[in-house]
Amino acid sequence: MTIYQPDPDFDALRLELSRLRAERGWTYDQLADRTGLSRRTLIEIEQGRTIGTLKTWHALAHAMDTSFDQLLGTLCADHEAPGTPST
Repeated sequence: MTIYQPDPDFDALRLELSRLRAERGWTYDQLADRTGLSRRTLIEIEQGRTIGTLKTWHALAHAMDTSFDQLLGTLCADHEAPGTPST
């Protein structure tokens, strides 16, 4: 029997990045300065044209002063995260 895993919600992840950036009032240039990433990369991630690497998301989590697991936890926004007790 094959068990299919739910798809990660990349839209929720990019929207969370956009929300965190807006919450801080940062421009793409400001976030780029804080992460060492290019402005273009940040725009492409927020617009859903690229996913980014783990290194990219690690830098973003640090710049946003949020935990890596909390940020990437949004990938499970449309389904239960692994290890979540069912009710």
